[in-house]
Amino acid sequence: MNTQTTLPARAGVGLKADHYETILADRPGVGWFEVHAENYMGAGGPPHYYLERIRRDYPLSIHGVGLSIGSGGPLDRAHLERLKTVVGRYEPEAFSEHLAWSTHNHTFFNDLLPLPYTRDSLARVSEHVDQVQQTLGRQMLLENPATYVTFETSTMSEAEFLLDVVERTGCGLLLDINNVYVSATNHRYSPLAYIEAFPLAHVGEIHLGGHAPDKDNDGRDLLIDAHDRAVAEEVWDLYDKTVALSGPLPTLIEWDNEVPQWAVLFDQAAAAQRILNGDRGRVHRAISG
Repeated sequence: MNTQTTLPARAGVGLKADHYETILADRPGVGWFEVHAENYMGAGGPPHYYLERIRRDYPLSIHGVGLSIGSGGPLDRAHLERLKTVVGRYEPEAFSEHLAWSTHNHTFFNDLLPLPYTRDSLARVSEHVDQVQQTLGRQMLLENPATYVTFETSTMSEAEFLLDVVERTGCGLLLDINNVYVSATNHRYSPLAYIEAFPLAHVGEIHLGGHAPDKDNDGRDLLIDAHDRAVAEEVWDLYDKTVALSGPLPTLIEWDNEVPQWAVLFDQAAAAQRILNGDRGRVHRAISG
């Protein structure tokens, strides 16, 4: 089994159909691209035509959103086989999925839902991660979620839970900095303290994305992991502090909704790259572009 991601420790970008032609024409200087596996589960068509051409010139990460790793029931074997076909076709440098669930009793929910951090859920998630890794014949990275509720039944922290999954399965981790900031704001804890407790030695990829401000029913600040705007100043600052602790790691700009022109997305990747390069004044420059 492949034991770790081989993505370069550079800034990458989520590949969107809006930008296929620009990327092929200009060959922009980004480190790598990431795609959602479910968008490439058909046998052919334009998505495969463009991805095959772009894959020739760039490292690739495949990110799953439909495995329902945290589900109480078994994994969908048909979905897992489709995923195996995509991964086998493109042989990406990394594959990742979410610590979340989205299916129950054969019903699919179009969301990434949280789970309690208990010994029972730890055993179930670890079993599912093992099944995915054995099926794909490679390591997967497990992503920390953005959450809006917590569970009284939890008996360990999220960082402790993720580390236990790593130790049981040999998987790696995907650290989503925006998810950390969203969850920390929603649940009133320190995002930096979360990062300091996180098992950074097992991180194979970082995500950065935008969030939408909202209010809960009591009028308190609530953040939504929207992926529809630029990275916020506070998230850039948290990313800068994370890189200071971890060293440079492959970093994705994640912008899935209200996708902007390529130049905007490229500027976000360039800002992340400046932070990875250790540029002085990097946070200010990341924010201002």
